[in-house]
Amino acid sequence: MHRETPLLSRLAFDYETKRIGRSLLVHADCLEWLGRVPENTLHAIVTDPPYGVKEYDFDQLEKRANGNGGVWRIPPSFDGHRRSPLPRFTALDLTERKRLSCFFTKWARATSHALRPGGHVFIASNSFLAPLVYVALIDGGLEFRGQIIRLVRTLRGGDRPKNAEDEFAGVSSLPRGCYEPWGLFRKPMLAGMKVSDCLREYQTGGLRRTAEDLPFPDAVASGRTPRRERMIANHPSLKPQAFLRQLVWAALPMGTGVVVDPFAGSGSTVAAAEALGTSAVGVERFADYFKMAQHAVPLLARLQSDEIESRESASLNSQALLFG
Repeated sequence: MHRETPLLSRLAFDYETKRIGRSLLVHADCLEWLGRVPENTLHAIVTDPPYGVKEYDFDQLEKRANGNGGVWRIPPSFDGHRRSPLPRFTALDLTERKRLSCFFTKWARATSHALRPGGHVFIASNSFLAPLVYVALIDGGLEFRGQIIRLVRTLRGGDRPKNAEDEFAGVSSLPRGCYEPWGLFRKPMLAGMKVSDCLREYQTGGLRRTAEDLPFPDAVASGRTPRRERMIANHPSLKPQAFLRQLVWAALPMGTGVVVDPFAGSGSTVAAAEALGTSAVGVERFADYFKMAQHAVPLLARLQSDEIESRESASLNSQALLFG
């Protein structure tokens, strides 16, 4: 049994919630929930949002489940590997890009309200939409602090022109993806405040050094999400525990506080926090994913770090053999 965390109780409001260890899952829309959080409350955010917003609309999820695609591209097999569906980010038109920009500007304003001064935001993106999303977050009041590059070789990209593969056999429409950018942002510190002042007053402002007492790097080698983790949580955007645990560790410079994932999905960020003995809040508006997280978080959190590191190393070695 873990001792009740008063802050978590205050963040439940009147939503349907589920306590798991030191953490809390909340079934709510994140914009509404963030708007109810008292100003200067949260320590950090680590999240993987719906990049194009529309891919997690109910009608698009239904099309994906039925294999019809919609905004989700159902890619062909490659060298015997069955490839996961992925959103057609390049298919977003001008209206949809404006919708994306407006959404993330609004989200950044709500985030800036809820975060403590100096609180960091780690937000997953992709090479197509990162510039648009980053500008929107800056417009919403967050400071751009750089990027964390997840070095991961995927089976995405590198395809020949659709329906003209034979005609243009020597052409790829896009380069093969070898990295995933995570934007690093911070709520501005108070005027005249130094990082040391912010750390003393709010426990925020910097990034936690690694367990080896090295600065947290801006490039992190990462394998694809292991099959075992996908079997626990069948979410289309599941990130590996080996990677998320590093981000959650870095997000709390004093090793204390609450990390929030406003787009919790299957709860992988919450699971990473639980594995590190840290409190987290995962906010998810889709009932199916909220239920999935209740099952997945304890199982993902129980995966031992040495087991994860061993599988991560094996994954990276297999990718090196596959891609050269």
